[in-house]
Amino acid sequence: MPETTTPNPKPKPKPRPKVGAETVEPIAFPQDRTCPYHPPTAYAPLRDDPPFSRVSLFDGRSVWLVTGRAAARELLVDPRLSADRQNAAFPSPTERFARLRDRRVALLGVDDPEHNAQRRMLIPSFSVKRIAALRPQIQATVDLLLDDMVGQGPPAELVSAFALPVPSMVICALLGVPYADHEFFEEQSRRLLRGPAAEDSEAARRELDEYFHELLDHKRENPGDGLLDELIHQQHAAGTVDRDELVRLATILLIAGHETTANMISLGTFTLLQHPERLAELRAGLRADPPLMPAAVEELLRFLSIADGLLRVAKEDIETSAGTIRAHDGVIFATSLINRDGTVYDGPEDLDWHRADRHHLAFGFGIHQCLGQNLARAEMEIALGTLFERLPGLRLAAPPEDIPFKPGDTIQGMLELPVTW
Repeated sequence: MPETTTPNPKPKPKPRPKVGAETVEPIAFPQDRTCPYHPPTAYAPLRDDPPFSRVSLFDGRSVWLVTGRAAARELLVDPRLSADRQNAAFPSPTERFARLRDRRVALLGVDDPEHNAQRRMLIPSFSVKRIAALRPQIQATVDLLLDDMVGQGPPAELVSAFALPVPSMVICALLGVPYADHEFFEEQSRRLLRGPAAEDSEAARRELDEYFHELLDHKRENPGDGLLDELIHQQHAAGTVDRDELVRLATILLIAGHETTANMISLGTFTLLQHPERLAELRAGLRADPPLMPAAVEELLRFLSIADGLLRVAKEDIETSAGTIRAHDGVIFATSLINRDGTVYDGPEDLDWHRADRHHLAFGFGIHQCLGQNLARAEMEIALGTLFERLPGLRLAAPPEDIPFKPGDTIQGMLELPVTW
């Protein structure tokens, strides 16, 4: 796993029959990683040409898995693929997902024109200019949390002390959600995304719905200056968006706004600590070479691919190099493999922020590309840069193999990250 112990070269592909042959036993998807920053070893046979495979889901259903970057970029802009999770043929990678599929999901789970209308309402709040204006606030949040952590002295558990509260505090301020409620919504987010049982996820969704209905009622009578306040007093008042859609938008923005970045900060820290030569270069360049940190963040996004498995369903037949994707077929984009496509990246298993091609699909591609990517980049750059600058002696406080990380059926990241300095 770590650079300092056993290297993890690209597994040698095993010969396999032509994709689509009925005699092929599909590999199960998703699977747990054996190392938190490498794709599951069981996916090794999927990394050979062509860039399409068949995999099986928890219920035995066989779906397409896209593993090549060129094919992924082509299909993710194809209007014949749908993100509508209420489509009866939409793929469910887990029982938890299947139980929630009848609930509408804003942005991620709808197609145009509904998706476009939702996105247009939100774009100004996540523009490059808007996020640039937020950077001093993000820096102040990071400094405050590190002051508290350093003041308490080593060791520390970095997920709860730093990686999670940074994006949680920032997204609360942006949306106008009281951070005093963070323990509630962080717990419901955890239950929604990783159970442990499907019933937990259903209950968490109901709890979040109730919470946001009450919050919207409060904001209607007591307006603030957050994004939700703008949506209530402008878009909702004008009839552009109804109450239920507001709740769905608030839910996806809050969950995506803290869960994904928290995992990138924790897993990014772990990964850098396991690559001491890369980390030494990064530390040396924090002041001498300011563009190095943005480059490092882009490489970490490619390398870690924490949201591994974008879901779509075919609305009509689509011809591919491996055969025909039939109408109603499920299609999954394996970002951890797409972002390590050996036909695109030299040394795809290496953590290298000097590589020529920095384009990746960590934020997706096409109309559903992550709305909050500018915010995520800013948070990662500031959080990781400040962390390693202020704590030059930062190191793991436990053997790397003993530190727990998340299972493969959810967003990837560290469950805990004990550190000292």
